[in-house]
Amino acid sequence: MALAFTLQKTPIFLALLVLGMWPSQANCRTLNGEVFSMSERHEQWMARHGRTYENDAEKQRRFLIFKDNVEFIETFNNAGNRPYKLSVNEYADQTNEEFKASRNGYKRPFNSKSSQTSFRYETMTAVPSSIDWRKKGAVTPIKDQGQCGCCWAFSAVAAMEGLRGGLMDNAFEFIVQNKGLATEANYPYKGVDGTCNKNKEASHAAKLTGYEDVPANSEKALLKAVANQPVSVAIDASGSAFQFYSSGVFTGDCGTQLDHGVTTVGYGTASDGTKFWLVKNSWGSSWGENGYIRMQRDVDANEGLCGIAMEASYPTA
Repeated sequence: MALAFTLQKTPIFLALLVLGMWPSQANCRTLNGEVFSMSERHEQWMARHGRTYENDAEKQRRFLIFKDNVEFIETFNNAGNRPYKLSVNEYADQTNEEFKASRNGYKRPFNSKSSQTSFRYETMTAVPSSIDWRKKGAVTPIKDQGQCGCCWAFSAVAAMEGLRGGLMDNAFEFIVQNKGLATEANYPYKGVDGTCNKNKEASHAAKLTGYEDVPANSEKALLKAVANQPVSVAIDASGSAFQFYSSGVFTGDCGTQLDHGVTTVGYGTASDGTKFWLVKNSWGSSWGENGYIRMQRDVDANEGLCGIAMEASYPTA
């Protein structure tokens, strides 16, 4: 009887044992077909990105941030209800507030731009269905602005890639007043505070006589401009989904508190019919689609998705 009792209880015991093990397994994730704990994943991530920390306390703090971010990313992707994906990229140990402070440096002017009467592409009646200025040799390689808010200068393709935030129009103004800009090879970006090298600054490889603003809050006007050349735009890139964007057509969530300068280098339509803007970022080629993001176009808002049509401008020859 004792043996029979034991055998009868064995399946129940095994079931309880499995259930008892479940919480520990739930804290693990699959990576390349193997199971790793979150701490092991953090160690692997640190090795991949060359990340080191000042002490054990800082490492533990960063691990907890990493854990929260990974769980957010995996929950988002597993939901499968958006046409874009997120990834555990090199910014996974930063809070969104830290990330915004170091990467988003656009400063919106006190007086917002308004629709203007002199817009050179206003009379265009037809535009191509799609365009990619990269294929026409009009787009410079992806760069990484580093830990300073100089996105506005990268957006304006300026040689004086200033720090601490600013406006794309300020970069255009500098090029006009400087009577040109130097090449990246002659005056490379270093991502540190300091003063300009006047000699290198005076070595001009390209010139600019002026710039124009695209009429505000009009994706149609922006489309006409981008059909003719790359255009500097400001967007709200403050959300965690933007921080960890990996691929697909980004559809938000985002607001219109403009805080980041980027460059619209084309537009098109995805395979599912979603219209998009092709946007060049300055967070390195490991972010997004090799440094780019496709953002939904023709949304039901005058300012465009993430405010992309609010503060657009482009240089003139």
